[in-house]
Amino acid sequence: MQLYNTLSAEERAALIDEAGKQRLTLSFYAYAKIEDPKKFRDDLFIAWNELDALGRTYVAKEGINAQMSVPAENFEAFRETLEQYDFMKDIRLNVAVEHDDHSFLKLTVKVRDKIVADGLNDDTFDVTNIGVHLKAKEFNQILEDPNTIVVDFRNHYESEIGHFKGAITPDVETFRESLPIINEQLKDFKEDKNLVMYCTGGIRCEKASAYFKHQGFKNVFQLEGGIINYAKQIKEENIESKFVGKNFVFDHRLGERITDDIISQCHQCGKPCDNHTNCENEGCHLLFIQCDECKAVMENCCSTECQEIIHMSLAEQVILRRGVKNGNMIFRKGKSEKLKFKHSGELSDIALAKADNSATEVVKPKDIRQKIKIKKALIGKAEHYFVKSEIGQFLIESNELKINDRIIISGPSTGNQELQITKMFVNGAEGTIAKPGDKITLTLPFRIRLSDKLYKILD
Repeated sequence: MQLYNTLSAEERAALIDEAGKQRLTLSFYAYAKIEDPKKFRDDLFIAWNELDALGRTYVAKEGINAQMSVPAENFEAFRETLEQYDFMKDIRLNVAVEHDDHSFLKLTVKVRDKIVADGLNDDTFDVTNIGVHLKAKEFNQILEDPNTIVVDFRNHYESEIGHFKGAITPDVETFRESLPIINEQLKDFKEDKNLVMYCTGGIRCEKASAYFKHQGFKNVFQLEGGIINYAKQIKEENIESKFVGKNFVFDHRLGERITDDIISQCHQCGKPCDNHTNCENEGCHLLFIQCDECKAVMENCCSTECQEIIHMSLAEQVILRRGVKNGNMIFRKGKSEKLKFKHSGELSDIALAKADNSATEVVKPKDIRQKIKIKKALIGKAEHYFVKSEIGQFLIESNELKINDRIIISGPSTGNQELQITKMFVNGAEGTIAKPGDKITLTLPFRIRLSDKLYKILD
């Protein structure tokens, strides 16, 4: 009875290439009471190994959490191995938008205390008493409600490269850190706000929704199937994406593009970039964002120190790591003083309370009760940036814009850039006033992105 992998990752990759058959990358989870997680684990490994299923799965007395790579021809047979268990009848399998035959190269099924570590020791907390599930269209609609607070229950290195517009993105490295932080920040809004949450595939926000209901929040909602399922629905139903950028995933791809927006930057040079990598030095293995140019110059390393180490002999590297946990075990989550352009976890100014149709009072999600005094009106959005001429183009959607008006151009990567209009072109000709429907161009000393918004500062 085989309960372990017999092939190395390299051997498995070669066999996959030789077979030339499509594989599907998918994820799923289910909360349930499992009496004997070890037997459950063994049975799954045997069944999946026969189907050439690969991936990483955790099982516990509270349920199952899995990310898998399955041959397309074995997809239905794989589903049948799940539906043998009552709690996984008709289970939703989140199939990735982008597929990579090498997303996983071995099969691991591990028994854990919990499928999502939450740091809670409360026997009265019922993980099955969850919030209301929302599909993509419903999720988009509730985001427009001024009484909605949307929270990203992923970690800083995930939300850095992509998130929903207007979301609170906690500066945390683990899910368990976010629960008390958000509970404290939102404690005054239990009765009158819609608490809407999301994560990658739904498993974290499902537990979070149950936790916040347990804490007394009245209106709790969650994105069904997480960002993965949302991306699939907006594509199939031709729905506008309220998510901007890239969805971080936990296979070797480290990201799945949802929109063309690049909202983060290379941690070494500051150029727009949203490609994660792990430092080549096994004793470091730092997770960080690195552009192709820096990857070539730095040889996939996060610092010159690590770059020097990878040129040592393997024996010398082993001596340096002696007595220290292996880098792969540490999996450092992208925070280092050596990264000059690291902004993960720095929360952008997000509108949490909407004053009226003409002005939005902005609130910092680090302390959602700390209001910023500047009042501004959203009047347009970025459409294009002409790199060589350093000119930004915007579509005016509401209100008028005149010469000498003060504006703010705001976006996750751009930040909040304030300037005064001294010259602008309206629909291709120099003008002094722009009205809704007009396209304007401005000379700008900084780059803008398609996710950027144009605000007019109100007196």
